[in-house]
Parts: sequence; C-alpha cells; structure tokens
Amino acid sequence: MERSITLKHLMIDNKKYIGLQYQADRIIQALVDGLPGLEWSNQYNLYYIPNNKPTLNLIFERFKGIVWVNGNYFFRDSPLKDTSESVDVNWFRKRTYREGFRPCPEDYLKKLELKKYANSTVKNYVKSFEAFINYYKNEDLVALNENDVRDYLQKLVQEKRSNSYINQAINAIKFYYEVVLGMPNRFYAIERPRKEHKLPKVLSKQDAMAIINNTKNIKHRCILGLLYASGLRRSELLNLKLSDIDSKRMSIKIRQSKNNKDRMTILSKSVLDDLRVYYKAYLPKKYLFEGPEPGKRYSPSSVLKIVYKAGKRAGIKERVSPHMLRHSFATHLLENGTSLRHIQILLGHNSSKTTEIYTHVATNTFMNVKDLLS
Repeated sequence: MERSITLKHLMIDNKKYIGLQYQADRIIQALVDGLPGLEWSNQYNLYYIPNNKPTLNLIFERFKGIVWVNGNYFFRDSPLKDTSESVDVNWFRKRTYREGFRPCPEDYLKKLELKKYANSTVKNYVKSFEAFINYYKNEDLVALNENDVRDYLQKLVQEKRSNSYINQAINAIKFYYEVVLGMPNRFYAIERPRKEHKLPKVLSKQDAMAIINNTKNIKHRCILGLLYASGLRRSELLNLKLSDIDSKRMSIKIRQSKNNKDRMTILSKSVLDDLRVYYKAYLPKKYLFEGPEPGKRYSPSSVLKIVYKAGKRAGIKERVSPHMLRHSFATHLLENGTSLRHIQILLGHNSSKTTEIYTHVATNTFMNVKDLLS
C-alpha cells in the first residue's frame, strides 16, 4: 500500500498552520519528526507545523519518492465560472442597514464577483453569511473555530430549519474561510445534515396539458410550454436568446447552464407555433423573454407567478412550480419509453444516478407488478 500524507489548513490562536494527516507508519513518523516547529493538537488529533513557503517546500523535498503528499485539500481552488449571466453584487454594497447590523465583508463580495457565481447563489451566500456573522456580531471572524460554527448550526437545528437551509449556511461559511481567506478545508470536520431523499413532485400528463391549454396570454403559454415540453430550468428559460431556438433541427441550445455546460434539448412543434405568434406580438430584442425594459431578462419571480396561477386555473390543488414541470417532462418521457441515458442528456445531469430518481415515480415502473389481491 502506497504511503501518503494529507495536508490540511489549520487556524490555531489566530495563526495559520499546516495539519499533517496520515495513518500510523514508522517511516512517515520519522520524516514528520524532523520537521521544524512540529507540534501536536489534541483538538484536531494531528501534528501541525507553521504555514509558510519554506516549510511547505521542505515537506515536498523531504517526502519526495518516499511518501505521496496529497495537497488536493490544501491547494484546492475552483476555476472561474464562464457564464453569460452578469454578476451583480453592487446592490449589496448600496443597501441601507439597520443600526448595529454587521454587513458582509467587502472581500467576500469581491470574491463572489471574481468567481462569477450565479446571482441566485450570490444572494443565498450573502444572506446566509450575514445571518452567521450577526450571530457573532462582536467577535473577530478569523478567531472563530469549528465549535463556534457548530453552536450556530445547532441554533438552526433548534429553529427547525431545513437540511437544505443548513447546508447552504455551511457552504456560505466555508466560502469565507476557505476561499476568501485562502484556507481550503479549514472546517473539514463540520458535520452536515444527512441528505434527504425525496421523490420529485410530478404532474399527470393531463394536468400538465391543462396548465398550458388554460393559459390565454401567448407569452405565458410559451413559457409554460418550454418549461414542460423542453424540460428547462427557470434560469435556463430566462437566459434563452432568440438565436438559441433552432426551428430547422427542432432543438434548443442551452448555454452555460448548471456546471457551466452547454447542451441541446428538444423543441415541441406546438411550442414553436406559439413562439412564432409570440414573436410577432412582442418583438423581443435580445432575450427570448424580456421584461418591460427592452433587451433585459424577464424576472424569475414573474415566471413563478405565471406557473402558480396557471396551476390554480387548471384546478390543481398542489402549488405548481417551474421545477415540477421539469420533473414531469422527464417522468413522462420515461413513461413513453425514452431511455434514461437520453433523458439524462436532455436534462443536463452529470450523473445517471440523478436521472434514475424518475424511475421511482414513473407509472410504468409499477405496471408489471402483479396485484396480490386480484
């Protein structure tokens, strides 16, 4: 078995250190014992040394050819996102705060801007991080440790916050310490809530069609048709440009969507007919769906309202969301015999396991199961 040692970022008494994590081995221990400034941490259960360039260089020189040095956590840095969406963090800077409120640090906003995170992610991160730093309003942020973070997360649990809310809080906190302060994996021991495995909410084909057919506004009808018949995410719908609609190949190009990937999805003939009517009526300039100001995207909240109201008009008791239409698209394709692999491509899923969830809600999964009471 190959010997290896993993480098970790540590902050002890407001000073940066390199944590050394490895399995018990006499050769590794002998090499570690010779490192300058070596100390043991009972809190982290590992040896650590000062974090500086000469010491880091010495580690690689000392272990070269004998022990593999795993720096994946220590040097981790994600590439810039190549997205067509313009990142706007200025409105966070221009806000007016209530007295005593601790706003998000400027370095945090700058890093989100430079990393080109989606605006929805920026809003979620800033909101979550500001909730955290206002819980520790009078504390030095650099001095906070894992136990402080755990205390805050325990508060969220006691408030009965959802698992997704807590995970989002953890991501926002880790972003500050690991990305903004340049200390990857500092809070590697923070426990996350167990992932919830919920089945997607799916409409029947009849209900999906009723939602579209009961919508008289041609713009709203096109939006609903694309969400359902093309399986688009709301953000993908709002980022569509006129040139992304290919009527000759009956396809739609989705540019730089989730995970920064382009993909193609299908264009329905009936949706194309509606789009032609819509174009003549509205004459969009840049984006397929624009707000009151020409050339500017339609708002996400408007799409939510359109879908919700269309569901009510169709007599559907459950609140309908854009993502429910996307789930219905995938499920109905599966029920019609489309392979999981093709559905995965159309949805833009990285993993087939994500797409397999639809086998749990597709009716043909149960069609061949014998009725024990018959």
